[in-house]
Amino acid sequence: MEYRKLGASGLKVPVLSFGTGTFGGKGSFFEAWGNNGVKEATRLVDICLDAGVNMFDSADVYSDGEAETILGKTIKGRRDQVLISTKGTFRTGTGPNDVGSSRHHITQTCEASLRRLGTDYIDIYQLHGFDALTPMEEVMQTLDGLVRAGKIRYLGVSNFSGWHLMKSLAVSEKYGLARHVAHQAYYSLVGREYEWELMPLGLDQGIGAIVWSPLGWGRLTGKLRRGQPAPKVSRLPATAQFGPLVDTEYLYKVVDAIDEVAAETGKTVPQISLNWLLQRPTVSNLIVGARDEKQLRQNLGAVGWNLTAAQVATLDAASYVPKVYPYWHQDQFPDRNPSPVPVPPPDRPLP
Repeated sequence: MEYRKLGASGLKVPVLSFGTGTFGGKGSFFEAWGNNGVKEATRLVDICLDAGVNMFDSADVYSDGEAETILGKTIKGRRDQVLISTKGTFRTGTGPNDVGSSRHHITQTCEASLRRLGTDYIDIYQLHGFDALTPMEEVMQTLDGLVRAGKIRYLGVSNFSGWHLMKSLAVSEKYGLARHVAHQAYYSLVGREYEWELMPLGLDQGIGAIVWSPLGWGRLTGKLRRGQPAPKVSRLPATAQFGPLVDTEYLYKVVDAIDEVAAETGKTVPQISLNWLLQRPTVSNLIVGARDEKQLRQNLGAVGWNLTAAQVATLDAASYVPKVYPYWHQDQFPDRNPSPVPVPPPDRPLP
């Protein structure tokens, strides 16, 4: 297993972590992901640790907290061997203050996560979404206090826009507060918007990407191909409305290119998709999930080898989509504003 620094921090994380969205299965949304109990989850955690995957990601809202509870039970007696990443901000109750990143709610949710996980500290704590109603000074002072109290070791965000994250970092710098070092963001071969603003920001500010849904919300499992029936077991039909939109023809075009690379490498569609991501700038870690041991072992096969530059170029070309403004305009000024990843030459003059 390869280990990388998490952004500009001194913490090293494995390039793969295990997501606990399949733990618990409470509610129709998470039931579609999986419903592993403590016994099944412990087996998956054992396999991860044997492979050097010592980081586990969760959130307070996954199966209404049950995912954190199960994770805590699976690592009991070996807490010092693992890194725990979890998140808070989303609604956890019916009260007016049971949502957001206020001092009231973040303190409450962090303490609740600690209890469920059976630990006295969280290695990486991320704001699950941006709260536009709470002053950023209150948010960062609260998180800084939790760091100073030893309850959180490293800070991060998830699903922020570029200006959300920059405002957070500016407040930390202004007041000498603990700063974010990670951004848990969506990024995949069929969802490359992360490259447009969040990747350049990460390079400039030392923010490491912890990538969620690196297989495009279950679309890059190898089960979806042109002219083939949909798989009988998939979380996609029940959850697609909550995930990223992907044009069907575009998906097939990307999968066709992956199949071309698969024929050259002998690797699977998920392994190639994950390996491509591991060669992108700012990526510190990919969160992989699995319903069972077979899926997990296949995902673990994404490391220990690398795609060639030509294979990466093939996948880049197949997955490229035209950018929205102002990013398409910025790509036409590469001398002073270079893209962190290759882009096709412009097909029109600079307006």
